[in-house]
Amino acid sequence: MYKLLLSRSLVRRYMLLQLDLTQWQPHLRLKKQGAITYVWDTIRRKYLVLQPEELVRQLLIIHLTHALGYSIHRIQVEQVLKVAGRTRRFDILVLDKALQPYLLIECKAPNIPLDQSTLDQASAYNYAIKAPFLLATNGLHAYVCAIDFEDKKFTFLAEIPAAQ
Repeated sequence: MYKLLLSRSLVRRYMLLQLDLTQWQPHLRLKKQGAITYVWDTIRRKYLVLQPEELVRQLLIIHLTHALGYSIHRIQVEQVLKVAGRTRRFDILVLDKALQPYLLIECKAPNIPLDQSTLDQASAYNYAIKAPFLLATNGLHAYVCAIDFEDKKFTFLAEIPAAQ
């Protein structure tokens, strides 16, 4: 298994991408019932309680489909997977044209910093999924990596990979 390590140079944030997902807020479909706000999930085709992590997930899906040209039909959200014999759920998985894992995404709430534990969680999930690209974001910042499973190496990228 590869291990994504945040070295001191990365902690200096030179590979930390800045994301402005707030520009996509007008595209959200919201409804309010009493004191609870719900957001429409176009992938799961239902309203969900609008929690901070769910907001990041929905804004990122809009960013992927509107700005980067990803197909909404090849995006999976919160599916079950087994990691070290335990049942887990990934946040977002994008499939390529051959319907193989392409980009695994771990979302955190905006107030959660992206740290080593975030990358450990994402890489553990990806060990089971084997997507060649990995993204961890809190909606404000993101780390993006290309994974080389043969050589058990990774490379931090300066942008989200193009849609396939």
